Amino acid sequence: MDVTNGAVLFAIALVFIAAVIATVSAAARVMVDPACGDGPPPPPAVTGIGSMILLLHTLRTKGFGAMIHEQYAKLGSVFTISFFGLKTTFLIGPEVSAHFYQGLESEISHGKILEFTVPMLGKEVGYGVDIATRTEQNRFYVDALKPSKLRCHVGPMLQEVENYFLKWGQQGTADLKQELEQLLMLISARCLLGKEVREKMFDEVFSTFHELTDNSLRLTSLLFPYAPSPTTRRRDKARARLSKLFAEVVRSRKSSSHFRQDDVLQNLIDSKYKDGRPTTDAEVTGLVIAILFAGKHTSSSTSTWTGARLLSHKQCLEAAIEEQQQILKKYGEHIDYNTLLEMCFLHSCIKEALRMHPPAPTFLRKVHRNFTVRTREGHEYEIPRGHTVASPLVINNNIPYVYRDPDVYDPDRFGPGREEDRAGGGKFCYTAFSGGRHACPGEAYAYMQVKVIWSHLLRNFELELVSSFPETDWLKVSPEPKGKVMVSYRRRTLRPCATT
Repeated sequence: MDVTNGAVLFAIALVFIAAVIATVSAAARVMVDPACGDGPPPPPAVTGIGSMILLLHTLRTKGFGAMIHEQYAKLGSVFTISFFGLKTTFLIGPEVSAHFYQGLESEISHGKILEFTVPMLGKEVGYGVDIATRTEQNRFYVDALKPSKLRCHVGPMLQEVENYFLKWGQQGTADLKQELEQLLMLISARCLLGKEVREKMFDEVFSTFHELTDNSLRLTSLLFPYAPSPTTRRRDKARARLSKLFAEVVRSRKSSSHFRQDDVLQNLIDSKYKDGRPTTDAEVTGLVIAILFAGKHTSSSTSTWTGARLLSHKQCLEAAIEEQQQILKKYGEHIDYNTLLEMCFLHSCIKEALRMHPPAPTFLRKVHRNFTVRTREGHEYEIPRGHTVASPLVINNNIPYVYRDPDVYDPDRFGPGREEDRAGGGKFCYTAFSGGRHACPGEAYAYMQVKVIWSHLLRNFELELVSSFPETDWLKVSPEPKGKVMVSYRRRTLRPCATT
């Protein structure tokens, strides 16, 4: 659920913008807090109403990344921003990120940051349960999305993609963002929820799901998830309706001993805790909503950013098409799980799009026990208990000593001989899918469905981006392309490359 943290941070920022405007006074200052005991000092801190005005002005006019980058340039890779007693310490770079991703839950956790997800998902799952239960539920996801289970999804994904693009005809223009969002909902219905939802309940399920997520991510719901507001009432009504729909499907499957599907919903129904207890209907509903929520936002924006970047870089587009030609030469029209694994350049294109357009601006944790970090320059700081700590992907993904020419779209940076995400500073250089104890179990599934879509498009269409390259809409829970992403298309049949 790390993907939701960007929305929380933005919501908090809005609250403090109002507070700052109401209490303008004092001068800006940058200071270092006094040292704690005989240990390392705390990080440099930005405090004062004037400083907050400058920070929030940059946030509003230039965006979150620019705001954090300004402080990174002034104060280094570890610094604290204090909002009227709420202290957030930013950890920039892989050298200071290990504890953020690998620390024990008793030392560093999400705390109450994701409390707003409880009424959305249900108190039976996620952050409505204790850490031991949550860990077991995460294991259910890992099992449902492991490679041996993913193989069976390729065929249904291909069928959905092929059927969807039949309606495009021979040529025309389309909003790529809207088209891919609709297609990914169909894929999710088929592979995550199963045939009965895809064929009989699709419109009802996804209209209700949209109402649930839309009202769960409003500012009032994020900050006051249990307040008796119209927004939370609409959220709770949609949640109850979705729960009823999924409960009907679950009961139907359990009552039919001969009925068995190879989808994620069935895997969650069949899952059991270590003590042998099976999952309940309420738990299955919450787990399904969670995976739909996490996957929909990430995959929709990632597939669109991948296309926008490819269509804006002729050399990369030609290399991706040539790879498809080589795949055709080797396997013909047969695409399966192993074939997708061989699409290495397409994989790098998606990975590079995620580096430049991460699914969340930052990840957040709450510190329960002091810990020490050591910067690349050798400075040590003690991060105090009670601080919120942030790992800002918008900065970490663009550090020049990790990624050469980070502003340039260059999928080859992940290829053999370079592998900048590993050579530049260790295992936490690339955290688009989080990492350590919080690594996303759906990473392989996400890459697979985006590959299926773009493999088909590259083989079957000549595409051109006819609108300008999209800006980023930072107001969304998962930053996405702003406005329409218009492409022109002409149908073709890609033939195997003649070269060896």
